Parts: sequence; C-alpha cells; structure tokens
Amino acid sequence: MEDISPRLWPYSPNNSPAPLPPRSFLFTSAKVLVLSAPRDSETDEALNIDGLRQMAAGYQHSTGALSALLQAADAPGLDARKPVLLLGELANPYRLRDINIGVLPVLRVRLEGVCTTWSDGLDARDMQPGVHHVTLARTPGWWETVHLGLATVEQLKRIRTWIENGVPGSWRPVRLDEGSLRLEGDAPLDPPLVDDVAWDGTVERVERPTPPPSGSSIDLSAVMALVHTRQGCYNNRGRLARCAHLQQRAFHEGLFRRGSSHRWDAVLKVR
Repeated sequence: MEDISPRLWPYSPNNSPAPLPPRSFLFTSAKVLVLSAPRDSETDEALNIDGLRQMAAGYQHSTGALSALLQAADAPGLDARKPVLLLGELANPYRLRDINIGVLPVLRVRLEGVCTTWSDGLDARDMQPGVHHVTLARTPGWWETVHLGLATVEQLKRIRTWIENGVPGSWRPVRLDEGSLRLEGDAPLDPPLVDDVAWDGTVERVERPTPPPSGSSIDLSAVMALVHTRQGCYNNRGRLARCAHLQQRAFHEGLFRRGSSHRWDAVLKVR
C-alpha cells in the first residue's frame, strides 16, 4: 500500500467495504498516508485511553511521527481524540472523503471472539442496489483485523449522523462486553477459513488455534462501536454471514431478504 488520494482509492463505495487498507493510515482529504506500527512491548494490563494515545504517538510515516503529522495538518492532537471501531464502509478512504471526516488517524487492530458481519439492511443513498453496512456478532475463537479510528467528539458525531441516515436509533453506540481487541502490527493476518468454523446447530465456534499476538490488548471499555439495531444481522439458518467469508455483492445477491435476522442483542453482549 502506498500513499494515495482518497478519490483514487481503487475500491469505491459500490465495491466497499472490501478490500480495505491493509495497514494503519492517517486519513486527510487530500491523501491517505500509510503508517508503520511501532515495535510493541506487550503490557500486563490492557491499554486505557491514555495508554492507547501514547502507543499511537509511536506510529510513523516516512515524513515523520503521527503527532507531528497532526500538528502539520493543523488538526487536533491525540489527547483530543477517542477510539472508535470503524467497521466496513466507515474505514473506506473513498467513503471517509464523502463524509468529510477531516484528519483522522486509523490504526489496524485485531478483533477476537467477535466477528464483523453484514447488517440486515440496505443504504441506497449512492446507488442501486445500495450498500450493506457492517455490524458485530460473537463467534468464540474467531479473529480478524479491523480498523480503529482516533476521532474527535465532532468526528464521532459526524460518523453516527452519517450512518444513521436520518433514522435515529438505527445504529447504537456501544462498548463491547465480550471478545477482545489488541493492536496489530504490519504483517498480514488471515482470518479463519470457512471450514475452521464448526457449528453444533446452536453455536458457531472456531476450531483452530489463535495466532500469537503482535501487540498490546486494549481495554474494551475505552472503545466505542456502532452496531445495527433495527434488524440486527443476517441469520442464515442460524449461522452468520461473516464479511471475511462473503463479500458484499455475493451477500446481496445470494442471501439478502432470503432468510431471517438475528436480534442484535442476542448475538452480542455490550455494556
């Protein structure tokens, strides 16, 4: 991945949200700047907001450290930012430019015990058939990489307003009460395969050892996520349609409106 204009990101919203940037990056309206993760010495305790900000300050671009880049862009510093999971569409550079999000650091992190899955709804603002946004559901033993934005209060409001699209309450800001989150380095990390997920008719579980960690864990109480609360997520005869295994177009053409929905609070514990 190289620095690139958000408008030249090769996967525009009709193909979003996959694939997404494989590295941490600093988003600006003019350019997406690739960041290299620092060498992370794992801590005994999960990083709180201050610890996460301190760790984020060590991310580097070829032209300087993240803190210096924010200062050069005349953007709020890390001490004015809070962590929020940017799932699916919300981590697409093309879409971030549409939202006019401003300058936003985005870190690559590993999500464990919880997966990204398609929300059972459709956002047709840009095109037909539209865009399916991404929500969360539990899967014991699961892992995948996602994106963590360090956003100002104003940016948090802008993200929520945009994804709700005039329907208050359709997306709920929550803090996860299950699973785990940790910083992830720059090396590739593939999620479990379809065949790695066993199902006993009630619970889906990954039957494969979790790869060793490459970064410190993050206190879940410090991180906000937006989850879909109207229809929840798709229920394919009791099983989830995971984003890692099913791209958006295949989901829309093969499963959408051909089954039922999981209630969001039945597949995810929040605090």
